Order: sequence, then structure tokens, then C-alpha cells
Amino acid sequence: MIATDCIVLKPQEGLRLESGPGRDLIFKVTGEDTGGAFDYFIVEVAPHGGPPLHVHHKQEETIHVLKGKFKVRIGEEIFYCNEGDFAYLPSKTPHTFLNLTEETGELIVVYTPGGGHKFYEELGPLTRNGMPDRQVVAQLFAKY
Repeated sequence: MIATDCIVLKPQEGLRLESGPGRDLIFKVTGEDTGGAFDYFIVEVAPHGGPPLHVHHKQEETIHVLKGKFKVRIGEEIFYCNEGDFAYLPSKTPHTFLNLTEETGELIVVYTPGGGHKFYEELGPLTRNGMPDRQVVAQLFAKY
């Protein structure tokens, strides 16, 4: 697929998906928009929220803190990232992040190559109730 159309969006516009309880994603562009090059999205992270430790087998990831303070684990190292800070999370490296504040935090995330939105389209319905079937979620993680 070749990306041919420009995209201009307002702050709350984009493809909104849920990554789990208290983690909403607003995709500004997906791999489908960029010819597979990258995904660019905003992650809204609930107070004291964040994803479990996980690995991207095919995608490189960057995070840029827009709002809040985050504890970021990359491999075995721990970093504390404040507003404006940036982190690169190489593929095949276990990582996670945790919002350390009492307010919703915001991150800009970029995946390359693109296509990560497909994972979240499948994950959201599995985790909305807060008690997902771990085996089904593990199968989804293995798929991506």
C-alpha cells in the first residue's frame, strides 16, 4: 500500500481504541495510512496505570511524555521520565511504563513498522470488563 493522502486532525480526532482499563489510544495515523511505515498515537494513561511487561517482536517503539511522570522499564533498566522526556524501546526487549501521578498521563507513541492498531482493535473488546481471559489475551499477544 502506498500512502497518498495527507491527514490533518484536531486534538481529540483520530481512531480511538482501548488498550485496557484506563488506557485509551488515539491513533493519528496507522500503518494503513502510512504505507506500513509507522503508527503515531496518543496514549491516555489512568493514574497509577500502565501496561503489563511485554515485548514487541517486530516493532520498534518510542514514547514521548506529554503529561505526567512515568516509571519506564526497558529490559532490566528503570528510568523516570517527566514531561518532555523521550525513550526508545527496541524490538524484542521487554518493557513497560507506569503513570506515577494522580492524574491522567499522556504519551506520544510511535511504532515502526506500522500496523499496531490491529492488535488494539482485538485487545480492547477482550479487556473492557477488567477481567480478561488470560489465555485468550496470551494467544493475542503471541499473534502479534
